[in-house]
Amino acid sequence: MNIEELLRHIVGEQALHARFLNTLSLQENIGARKISASELPETTTYMVLKHAAEEHRHAYYLKKQVAKLSPGQFLTYEPDYLLAPRGSRLYLNKLDLETSRYLKNTLRLTGADLKFGAYLLVTYAIEVRADYLYPIYQQVLNEVKSTVSVRNIIVEEQGHLEEMIEQLKRFSSDWEHHAKIITLIEERLYHHWITDLGSAVHYSPKF
Repeated sequence: MNIEELLRHIVGEQALHARFLNTLSLQENIGARKISASELPETTTYMVLKHAAEEHRHAYYLKKQVAKLSPGQFLTYEPDYLLAPRGSRLYLNKLDLETSRYLKNTLRLTGADLKFGAYLLVTYAIEVRADYLYPIYQQVLNEVKSTVSVRNIIVEEQGHLEEMIEQLKRFSSDWEHHAKIITLIEERLYHHWITDLGSAVHYSPKF
């Protein structure tokens, strides 16, 4: 499915656009909570705290963008206020689950090591996706001269990706092999999510 055309369709309808922003906010919030869940009080680093704080701020910032389009509406993450609510929630959860299973079966990781390894690889895959998706979304916003902007998120997500690469180099000398496998898993889940979004907004690709 052509993501640019899908985003143009969504951005072209104010209510759909507000629900899409709310959905992105949900996913940033899920990511932030997953980072926090992977922490151990004794070993939590500055980078992990910074990353969790920034993901929470992204969720908050996107909520503020929702208010530009639909003031006083879509205040929570209830299903009616989201696009493809089930698929949108499962996207990150499935990626986390499949990554953890891969690390457990391949590297025999358990406990805190498993949680931290999953955090690194899931975050890497999601930052690669953000580095692709958010600039396309911003381009569509620019085309219609929308008051909504995700430029600040783009800059921070690029920084997160660089941080993850540095951490993955310390995690494993074979990190690129592991990262490639996880990004392939993410790609499959991403395409399922985009298909769900298209169905939710009644978008049919034009061939």
